[in-house]
Amino acid sequence: MSNSSSMPQFLLLALADRRELQLLHFWLFLAISLAALLANGLILSAIACDHHLHTPMGFFLLNLSLTDLGCICTTVPKAMHNSLWDITTISYMGCAAQLFFFVFYISAEYFLLTIMCYDRYVAICKPLHYGTLLGSRACAHMAAAAWATGFLNALLHTASTFSLPLCQGNALGQFFCEIPAILKLSCSHSGYLREICFLVFSACLAFGCFVFIVFSYVQIFRAVLRIPSQQGRYKAFSTCLPHLAVVSLSLSTGTVEHLKPLSISSPSLDLVVSVLYSVVPPALNPLIYSLRNQELKDALKKLITGCFSEAINSPSSACYGPH
Repeated sequence: MSNSSSMPQFLLLALADRRELQLLHFWLFLAISLAALLANGLILSAIACDHHLHTPMGFFLLNLSLTDLGCICTTVPKAMHNSLWDITTISYMGCAAQLFFFVFYISAEYFLLTIMCYDRYVAICKPLHYGTLLGSRACAHMAAAAWATGFLNALLHTASTFSLPLCQGNALGQFFCEIPAILKLSCSHSGYLREICFLVFSACLAFGCFVFIVFSYVQIFRAVLRIPSQQGRYKAFSTCLPHLAVVSLSLSTGTVEHLKPLSISSPSLDLVVSVLYSVVPPALNPLIYSLRNQELKDALKKLITGCFSEAINSPSSACYGPH
């Protein structure tokens, strides 16, 4: 049986065998990460600088951008490092930290998406109670609950997974540290069942959030269809579509990753699905919200215009955003 003292590192799945493809993956990941950092950074700056976005949805969107940045920064830099230097190793403690932060950010993001669904439900189905149900204190408490639940979930799974004795080698078969990949190396039946129970509990919690989201959107669509004017229905739908698109993207990629049949599993397919699950949603979320949210688009235009104007008028000064 191996533990942290006898297994100093794990072997990650190489993104490619040929050196040219490894460098291609490096540049691809670099482009995705820079795009995600830029897009999420612009959203954070726009929400912070524009008082029109100081709303409950703006506050939750700010938190969502933080989770997206966390997801990208947890998995992509190590994959880029390994591709650039043609290595596949990660230290035991590095693997534990990567797993903890990935589960932390993914869990917090899912709970935030559930809260944002509640925001849309109250805004459309109970507009007269919006200020009461989603005041600043209530929003802060809900966001704190999402982050705290994500932290506890990550702490529980990381402690349980890395307390297992490992005797099936150290090759994870994944390009980042993930719970199912580490469980395959376990040789403790009781510890394996314990972690499976924790995973089932987390899955039930996630399913409960999914049921809440579906129920909320059924009520939302019923309320929207009762709006007499076409313009009113379009405006209501336009405020929900970005959130619905982000939820669908996150759920579909996560479901395929964890529920795909073993009969069609292969290293190449697992790699593609893992990238779609862990990298693509955090990179696309800002784009989805920016395209459909007119207030956010206006704030981003104002922020970018202010940066360019200040750069032109004062080339030697840095851009600090609109004043």
